[in-house]
Amino acid sequence: MKFVHLHVHTHYSLLDGMCKIDELIKKAKELGYEALAITDHGNMYGAIEFYKECKKNDIKPIIGLEAYLAPRTIYDKTPKIDSKSYHITLLARNYEGYLNLIKLVTIANLEGFYYKPRIDKNLLKEYNSGLICLSGCLASEISRTILNNGIESAEKLVYEYLDIFGRDNFYLEIGWHPGIEESKKIFKPLIELSKKTKVKLVATQDVHYINKEDRDIHDVFLAIQTGKDVDEKERLSMKADFFHLTSIEEMLDSFKDIPYAIENTLEIAEKCNIEIELNKVKPPAYEVPDGLTPDDYLKKLCYEGLKKRNLENDSKAKERLEYELSIIKQTGFASYFLIVQDFVNWAKNNGIKVGPGRGSAAGSLVSYLLKITEVNPLKYDLIFERFLTPERISFPDIDVDFSDIRRDEVIDYLAKKYGQDKVAQIITFGKIASRAAIRDTGRALGLPYSLCDKIAKLIPQGMDLESALEIPDLMDLYKKNKDVQRLIDISKRIEGTVRHVSVHASGVVVTPTKLTDFMPIQYAPQEKRIITQYDMYAIEDLGLLKLDLLGLRTLSEIETTIKLVKQRRGIEVNLDYEKLDDELAYKIYQEGKTIGVFQVEGKGMTEYLKKLKPTNINDINAMIALYRPGPVEFIPSYIRRKFGLESITYLHPKLEPILKETYGIAVYQEQLMQIAQALAGFTLSEADVLRKAIGKKIAALLEEQKNKMIEGMIKNGIDQETAEKIWAWYEPFARYGFNKSHSVSYALISYQTAYLKAHYTIEFLTALFIHEGNDVERIKELVEEAKRWGIKILPPDINESRETFTIVDDYTIRFGLGSIKNVGSKLIEDIVSERDKNGPFVSIANFLRRIKSKDFNKRSLEALIKAGVFDNLEDRGVLYYNLDYLLEFASKQRNFVYTGSRLFVGQSEEIILKRKGTVDIFEKLKWEKELLGIYISNHPIKLIKNNNFMKIKDIKKYKEEIKVKLIGVINNIKRVITKNNEVLLYVEIEDHTDNIEILILPEIYNSTPIIWEEGKIISVIGTYNPIKREDRVVAEKISEIR
Repeated sequence: MKFVHLHVHTHYSLLDGMCKIDELIKKAKELGYEALAITDHGNMYGAIEFYKECKKNDIKPIIGLEAYLAPRTIYDKTPKIDSKSYHITLLARNYEGYLNLIKLVTIANLEGFYYKPRIDKNLLKEYNSGLICLSGCLASEISRTILNNGIESAEKLVYEYLDIFGRDNFYLEIGWHPGIEESKKIFKPLIELSKKTKVKLVATQDVHYINKEDRDIHDVFLAIQTGKDVDEKERLSMKADFFHLTSIEEMLDSFKDIPYAIENTLEIAEKCNIEIELNKVKPPAYEVPDGLTPDDYLKKLCYEGLKKRNLENDSKAKERLEYELSIIKQTGFASYFLIVQDFVNWAKNNGIKVGPGRGSAAGSLVSYLLKITEVNPLKYDLIFERFLTPERISFPDIDVDFSDIRRDEVIDYLAKKYGQDKVAQIITFGKIASRAAIRDTGRALGLPYSLCDKIAKLIPQGMDLESALEIPDLMDLYKKNKDVQRLIDISKRIEGTVRHVSVHASGVVVTPTKLTDFMPIQYAPQEKRIITQYDMYAIEDLGLLKLDLLGLRTLSEIETTIKLVKQRRGIEVNLDYEKLDDELAYKIYQEGKTIGVFQVEGKGMTEYLKKLKPTNINDINAMIALYRPGPVEFIPSYIRRKFGLESITYLHPKLEPILKETYGIAVYQEQLMQIAQALAGFTLSEADVLRKAIGKKIAALLEEQKNKMIEGMIKNGIDQETAEKIWAWYEPFARYGFNKSHSVSYALISYQTAYLKAHYTIEFLTALFIHEGNDVERIKELVEEAKRWGIKILPPDINESRETFTIVDDYTIRFGLGSIKNVGSKLIEDIVSERDKNGPFVSIANFLRRIKSKDFNKRSLEALIKAGVFDNLEDRGVLYYNLDYLLEFASKQRNFVYTGSRLFVGQSEEIILKRKGTVDIFEKLKWEKELLGIYISNHPIKLIKNNNFMKIKDIKKYKEEIKVKLIGVINNIKRVITKNNEVLLYVEIEDHTDNIEILILPEIYNSTPIIWEEGKIISVIGTYNPIKREDRVVAEKISEIR
């Protein structure tokens, strides 16, 4: 070992680091490094991933941090004085040092954050044990002091740091970047300072990217991260020198005049020895009754569950229970089950809707008996080993769905029960995906938007760029166009780097002792909610309990529907998970009335359901499992076999009892495990290993498993040829086989939504409006669906609307006041409260007198008028014309007190409106769209006379190129300046059936005398080509209609 890099940034240095950890370690290995440090800016996001990857590659991991040091204290936050912080490099010498890094990072984020997460010298005095400190890069306190005040001032600082860390643990950091003037200027003074103070020098490179040739790519990366173009002069850039993972030879050459600075890296590496315990479960303690172990208590609860589930006399259930309990005892997960059943049952007891199950946990009888799930695994032939096997060393996944509006209550319960300092939501890292990489890189390079958009749209969603280059059209462009080649090459290097942090949708960690005994914590972006700095994978590696608590909107919609039915009809709806034979519910599927029905809303799925005509829950299970890329091709066969239109054959008789339920098609992973058990003598644990081997496509493991299965079949009396045929048939099915436990659980929710829609249609649709009201496109879809059921949707009304959607009568739903833009929830609360207390508003004057809300102003009154809430009291055009007068009138009323029908201080209720300002229907509709997001009372296109244009909905049905003539209202305009400095437009228009994008090329734009603005009605003649243009019309002629 000749040199060790001690100052290295990964892509977790969110602004400027570009090294992905696996690629960094691979390169370090190639260069012969035996130790390596990680020192990201102000965080430890990548620490565990780095540690694992180093260990895997026999490289010694050194966990560190480039901390931000406050110029005064972390509590000083005065603009200009405290907004800039110094950099300092800290390395963990041992586990104690690692824990102190965690504490420093946590305090920096929770208390010291001011532009950056900062520490100060007081904290370093308190938490320096086990740490080595390097003075830092050019941005360090010592470096800045040398440059600004000279070496004497810096010398005083050195002694300050020596007092904190001691002579053995403090080093002067020196880098060599001759392309940067300050680096050259500081080089000799640092050597002199080292000699004067007898503090050792240590050479670093300040690594920000992996390869030397990545410098230009890193410059584009910085432009992307800062939202700039590469050509802009005033922007962050590190292009003046190289900041790559240099080779040992490069470092020896750069520091040949001070070789001891290189040797000191080895001294530090020798001092740093840290071992982090991984893959050993650390469950939080769960209190059980005196005299009982967690296993005893779990067994007691399960046997009580047998009685509650009416299974106490079922020998199969008892046998299965004893087996599952033995595995749980063997793996040591009894406390885990007790913790989960506790918070799930707390939620149920507190009226929070909980899903029947999710994922493989529904295959556990213990889960069912504890009421964690509502799926009886014996009834649906579900397999415990798909969930838990004796070989498992990490907590099995028990994912739980809750009503999305009440999920936070469950997290709060966990925090109260186990301690606020032991429970947190988990961080997740947003990475730059392939399409975003293309668009961002193109923007930074100044390439035309149209070119980047074209490239991005050629890449299928979720596919990486390397795979996408196998697409002929993309490869053709890549070969022929140098701009495209450069764009893709740079994007490939940037793809997959971390862009931002956010809160994981479901992950919550519960630790046995304080969170900071295991990981750093911080606030979630833009909020005061504590989250972990380690992601779900690191938390699992540490053996900590990760819970997946998901907020499922459908459960909230079910909950709201049931409440509305109770309010309106006085009926208590009991959704039984056992009684699943309602004909009207299945009719919803059979007739394709699937809007709002969980998991089956898509157009393709709906068409298949109409053909399948489901008559039982198994049909729904199978469709949820089959309707995915790959198995979807078997749906037509599944349907034909159900109706006896296609024969069912089996390669071996033993397959029939396993596949009969799904008409000879292997749909579920559980079936594939049963096949390995029945035909090849596998245990179900072994079958789960086989399932994973096929899913992961690891060649060596797959070959081993293939041989094992074929040998097992031959031992069971199946001849070699048939065994080979069975394997050839089996492997492709195993690749896409779906988790039956999950599909059964979700089929049950789907059935519940179909049942509610069939029996309580208006309540169900109202619930959908309430919970999906923020999505304008969804509201349009629901309005159309309501019409199909004979239900009218009315605009908001000052005397009938509450905050959200309400049912007026059996055939009418009304918009809520909360749907109106620019009207705040506090004002709505005041309006509804006043109306409930003192009756309806009888006139506009009456309204203005009674509403004294602080949130009532010109903006909100204008919004209420334009949205039509006063239409039953006065014409909205007249009110709008008198807006200023109304506000003046309202202002005067604030000095008077109104109670019920009595008015004091002799104030008259008369208001005199100027009868001007009537607006036509088109203007009113424009206001509706502006304030509510959609047209409600009518649609402008329906009012156009002699309308012989094609409907957009009909245009979208075409699969090949067609000439079209259409009309629509402009919803959105995106202007793009081309390379030739010409204007290109992407214009979204809508008619009363759908919306579509119109591409207006420069020649059409230049020849069309239209002032382009939203709300205008235009007609378009052009070409629609769904294959080339992705639901876009290329305009050939545009005319303004209105």
